Amino acid sequence: MSVSSLTAVNAEPIRRQGDPAWSEWTHELDIAVIIPCYNEEVAIPHVVRAVQGALPTARIYVFDNNSSDSTVAAAHATGAIVRWEVLQGKGHVIRRAFADVEADIYVLIDGDATYDAAVAPQMIRMLVEKQLDMVTGTRISDIAAAYRTGHRFGNRLLTGLVQMAFGKRITDMLSGYRVLSRRFVKSFPAPSAGFGTETELTIHALELRMPIGEIATAYRERPAGSMSKLRTIRDGLRIFRTILILVKEERPLPFFSLCGSLILLFGLVLSMPVLMEFAQTGLVPRLPTAVLSASLVLLSFLSFFSGLILDSVARGRKEMKRLAYLSIGAVADRF
Repeated sequence: MSVSSLTAVNAEPIRRQGDPAWSEWTHELDIAVIIPCYNEEVAIPHVVRAVQGALPTARIYVFDNNSSDSTVAAAHATGAIVRWEVLQGKGHVIRRAFADVEADIYVLIDGDATYDAAVAPQMIRMLVEKQLDMVTGTRISDIAAAYRTGHRFGNRLLTGLVQMAFGKRITDMLSGYRVLSRRFVKSFPAPSAGFGTETELTIHALELRMPIGEIATAYRERPAGSMSKLRTIRDGLRIFRTILILVKEERPLPFFSLCGSLILLFGLVLSMPVLMEFAQTGLVPRLPTAVLSASLVLLSFLSFFSGLILDSVARGRKEMKRLAYLSIGAVADRF
């Protein structure tokens, strides 16, 4: 899908600035825009001004993460509310922002000026009208420098892994552009420290069976003079590790059953020569191999029963998160 077809995707009219219906919405909703940033002195003024134009009544928070350039001064100059997080990593910034900021609706957008802020009203409208808890801006771009081939492939691969484990309800797991309900934000534990936070946001919604949606949005190059902090291989491996950890935590029975099956298969393969020789001679000359194969078989059963036990623990944790989620009223209840 290309940028030229984006208009067709978003063809439904939305409530624009100046429209009485849109003005009523923005005055009745408490909207907070969260912009995590690190060394974005060039890009942050573009982001804040674009958001101010799209959401004139929203409170805009720029969360600086130990920037060594003039990001803070640039954000102050635009009139944004500047907050700080000293622990390095986007996950720490998101955790701090979600803990400190109170609002009905949260708009999460990266501070690199690559996302189209003008789509935010439509995302908010979808969230409210369809009573959703998360709307993701799925990236569409024909610009190779904006959405590099390695990033596209990595996103598809990692998104596919999450779809296999948690369901095919998302198409762009790593998008940094989202609109979230209050009940989502206040029930989200945010354990990640780095770029894995997008993965956790997605899996939190999928695991609790939250109503979610997606809207296509243009994805463009960074402004001239700004540099990306994303490293395809390094950060891709970190996100892959985050996915494995979350599968282990949220789906322990399938995870440990798979591990146990692989160990059992290895143990059986090692035992075949021993069993064949024992059947022919009645002797077990390969005692170390026999002990190893028997140990692997026992370990496979231990892995399976560990999955059974942890599955009960995970079910209890899921119920607690669900209760925390249900304790907060939906945005639609205000209308």
